[in-house]
Amino acid sequence: MRCEEALAQLNVSQDLLSHDEKQFLDEQGYLPLPEIMNHAQVDALRTRFDELVEEEGEKAGTEVHQEAGTNRLSNLVDKGEIFEICFTHPRVLAAMRHVLGPDFRLSSLNGRAALPGQGLQGLHADWGTGVEPGDYYVCNSIWLLSDFTEQNGATRVVPGSNRSGQHPKDALDDPTAPHPEEVILTAPAGTVVVFNSHTWHAGTLNRSDEPRYGLHSYFTRRDQRQQTAQKALLSEETKARLSEAARVILDV
Repeated sequence: MRCEEALAQLNVSQDLLSHDEKQFLDEQGYLPLPEIMNHAQVDALRTRFDELVEEEGEKAGTEVHQEAGTNRLSNLVDKGEIFEICFTHPRVLAAMRHVLGPDFRLSSLNGRAALPGQGLQGLHADWGTGVEPGDYYVCNSIWLLSDFTEQNGATRVVPGSNRSGQHPKDALDDPTAPHPEEVILTAPAGTVVVFNSHTWHAGTLNRSDEPRYGLHSYFTRRDQRQQTAQKALLSEETKARLSEAARVILDV
């Protein structure tokens, strides 16, 4: 099955995003999609997040990345049917198709909870170099399992930086410093924020007394390497559970 056929089976169509939403994503480099998850889904995902952190202990996140001051999880496709929404939701996949074209796949599905007093990142892009506007390789989505606020370390972005042709490592003297054009992505839990991964972005400092939870469902063009090698890491049990269309999105 080709990717286009899989998308059709997952009810992805061109009209799932409005003209204004597509234009905003193109021009600003990010797009909030409200109410993708209901309260029960958010609570269940956050509960599972905490269970996995407890179960995996010091190994949590090692399949991809560990980060001081955060609870990190990786390879979540293989850690429960509950995470399947993160790579099959039609509206989110429609946004990925818009940015990456019709032939893409999941690169990784990870979790990040910035702990109190922690979580500050320098502005970065999820690609090693600047790219020509419109020639995009990767696109991410943050699944908000907490309300994202200026107090608890919400992600910041520099709108339009996806079209700059520059990479922050080459353009900024201090990537951790506030950027004059940055926007803090504040939104309620249940929102998914899609952002072109060439858009400059970073977590801010969590100044609250609770962790700030999010999942990162990260996609790449199909001709690029996955961050998590799905074929190597997925269990046979997980593969058997998934629909053919979902397996195409994972490329397994």
